[in-house]
Amino acid sequence: MATGTDPATPDLTAAPGTAPAAGGVRHPSRAAIAARHLRTDRWWLQPAATAAGLLAFVVYSTWRAFANDAYYAAPYVSPFYSPCLAENCVPMKGGADWGLFGSWWALSPALLVLIFPLGFRLTCYYYRKAYYRGFWASPPACAVAEPHARYSGETRFPLILQNVHRYFFYFAILVAGVLTYDAVLGFRDARGSWGHMGLGTLVLLVNIVLIWAYTLSCHSCRHIVGGRLRHFSRHPVRYRMWGMVSALNSRHMLLAWASLVSVAVADLYVYLVATGAFDDPRFF
Repeated sequence: MATGTDPATPDLTAAPGTAPAAGGVRHPSRAAIAARHLRTDRWWLQPAATAAGLLAFVVYSTWRAFANDAYYAAPYVSPFYSPCLAENCVPMKGGADWGLFGSWWALSPALLVLIFPLGFRLTCYYYRKAYYRGFWASPPACAVAEPHARYSGETRFPLILQNVHRYFFYFAILVAGVLTYDAVLGFRDARGSWGHMGLGTLVLLVNIVLIWAYTLSCHSCRHIVGGRLRHFSRHPVRYRMWGMVSALNSRHMLLAWASLVSVAVADLYVYLVATGAFDDPRFF
């Protein structure tokens, strides 16, 4: 019986449940392969592109969140600033201007609401994979060893906070509902009359469709709909809903990126119209 004295043999006499000493894939109990990996393709392109895409969004959203300007161009409101919860919001004709926070809030109203959609995305199962690989190299790609000697998963602070994802899901539903209301208001003109449709209306509609698709494709949503059912035959309605959510869930990565781009494009469009860069093309 092996006793662990052979560097290439694991120590089978160790107490059950105990972790091996630090060393990761370079630990003596692992196969002695000198190369970091045996891949011959350009495996680094995907994590590099992921990091670049997420970094670009972080830079843009940070600028817009602190700008506190040009987020309303009647009848369009930027998704970064809706619902507008501060009293220092610009006047919105029928928009989600609730003014729940007093005049003591002097910062950008976006900082009050972005915590919820960003918290939902930061704790999302796909986005965890994306930034773990893109920024932390944990691991950088399949069949490529990570440089970290220890791995504790999401069992310790701060990564254990990722478990709040299911609660951010409920807030994400509320925010998506408000943005749906904003998209409907896009069918009104600047005077508040219905029957308007401009390019901005389509931009907000596409954005909210993608946001709903991404939100409902969430793993937490799939679990809420049918994760605890033992007999699908006894719950035909929930089973049908679970099947639809599962179909969306299989495209969760695509929907995550598409909705991330759409929300930035929607904000940029409102910004350009609000600053007078161009007039919103009107269809009727």
